[in-house]
Amino acid sequence: MTGRTAVLTLALAAIALPLAAQQPARATWREPAIHYGKWLTAGATIGLTFLAQREHRQSRRDWDDLLAICRSAADACALDTDGRYIRNDAEFLYERSRYYDRRANHRLLGAQASLLATAALFILDLHPGREGPDNIPFAGMRVTAEPTRDGAAVGLQIRF
Repeated sequence: MTGRTAVLTLALAAIALPLAAQQPARATWREPAIHYGKWLTAGATIGLTFLAQREHRQSRRDWDDLLAICRSAADACALDTDGRYIRNDAEFLYERSRYYDRRANHRLLGAQASLLATAALFILDLHPGREGPDNIPFAGMRVTAEPTRDGAAVGLQIRF
């Protein structure tokens, strides 16, 4: 009876060992962070680009208003000795246009950095570093040509 138990135990162990080896390794905190982080950074890229576009639109509005003031009279955009506009409303529009333009530039830089991070995370998610099956190329179509007595036989095989 003990011999049968030992053989049965060894047989079950021989079956269970390969099954245990096939189980995926326990996920570390990096894998979910990379997997979900790529979508977070992609969303940040879209959001920062949208905000930059909005800031640029406001800067453009103020600049167009400043140009309208400058076109209204010959001396409307005259500069003081310190390089500032003499008219307060023209100086205000100029400073506000520059303010929104700088904000748009900062948001675009943030969007570009976020886009680079997104690309890096997508690449890391494709190749997480764990052992997996070999990369076997897929050859979906095969064309053959064989000489025959009358000429050639051409074959086409498409795999699904």
